Amino acid sequence: MINRMILNETAYFGAGAINSIVDEIHKRGFNKALVVTDKDLIQFSVATRITDLLAQNDLSFAIYDEVIPNPTVEVVHAGVEAFRRSGADYLIAVGGGSPQDTCKAIGMMIANPEFSDVRMLEGGAATRNPSVPIIAVPTTSGTAAEVTINYVITDEEKKRKFVCYDPHDIPAIAIIDPDMMASMPASLKAATGVDALTHAIEGYITRGAWELTDMFHLKAIEIIGRSLRDSVKGVPAGVADMALGQYIAGMGFSNVGLGLVHGMAHPLGAFYGTPHGIANAVLLPHIMAFNAEHTGEKYRDIAHALGMESAYSRSLADARALAIDAVITLNHDIGIPLRLRDIGMQEQDVDALAAAAFADVCTPGNPRECSVAMIATLYRELF
Repeated sequence: MINRMILNETAYFGAGAINSIVDEIHKRGFNKALVVTDKDLIQFSVATRITDLLAQNDLSFAIYDEVIPNPTVEVVHAGVEAFRRSGADYLIAVGGGSPQDTCKAIGMMIANPEFSDVRMLEGGAATRNPSVPIIAVPTTSGTAAEVTINYVITDEEKKRKFVCYDPHDIPAIAIIDPDMMASMPASLKAATGVDALTHAIEGYITRGAWELTDMFHLKAIEIIGRSLRDSVKGVPAGVADMALGQYIAGMGFSNVGLGLVHGMAHPLGAFYGTPHGIANAVLLPHIMAFNAEHTGEKYRDIAHALGMESAYSRSLADARALAIDAVITLNHDIGIPLRLRDIGMQEQDVDALAAAAFADVCTPGNPRECSVAMIATLYRELF
């Protein structure tokens, strides 16, 4: 069997890493950036840390700040037009998953103009050209979009999210600077942090997992498990650890896929605008229980990485329960809601949600086979 790994060309880590952007721009001969972000990050002077840095170094840029949570087809297409008007030759994504995903979609459409509608890029489209160069600066510790070959866009007309995956879309440069994440409110740190944990756990048990990605995922689980509570409290060391942990998770799952947690979370975002991290967090322990008997010994490793010292001395059933309980406890400690009704799901939509989840590109990676009826039951049980 042949396994493939795709990662950034270059990545910088640590407080102050954003200052590396200037040298990279000069070395690569870039002329003008389109900075892709959202209005809140401008208003609260997060994205302006990047634009101020560019201005102080006489580097030309324009701004596209129309990104919204769960970015839509229309947001992407408007961004493509903004890039064309700007005269830019590279992109800087500043934000969480929504600006990062929007930026990837813009870069792919500009570089591959035959794909005139972002919906044409769904799945693994046969693009010919690498994206317009992207410098990715995450401001949340969750999606790891800066190191993945995936992006997710919402089709409001059809009330669905679709996933695009393409080796051509990975950002050339990732800037993992915890100072850019420190101002996140506690609720966002919690939601994006469990999103990162979901990436690590699903990536570890997905059908495509192998030794190299297992290494990344277990280390990510360990870092996130020890750091997320402190990150939510605003402890600087916890914020820095989460910045690293979520990136390591991305190094793994981007190359092997995910599973049913993401498959079921995507329709919640499409139907109700549910924040992706919150949807994953509520679903994760329940779907872990659903999958448990189809994961071999891996829940022992997960439990141990989450601090359960007795995981290797207990029965397999007990070790699996320890892993699930560790996630439940973590969710409780950081204020994650318990039920899907608490995050806006409507019970009358279960059948439509289940059909969408079954068709989601992430679901086939789940270690346990599932049907539309089984997924509907899971939604109802967690409602």
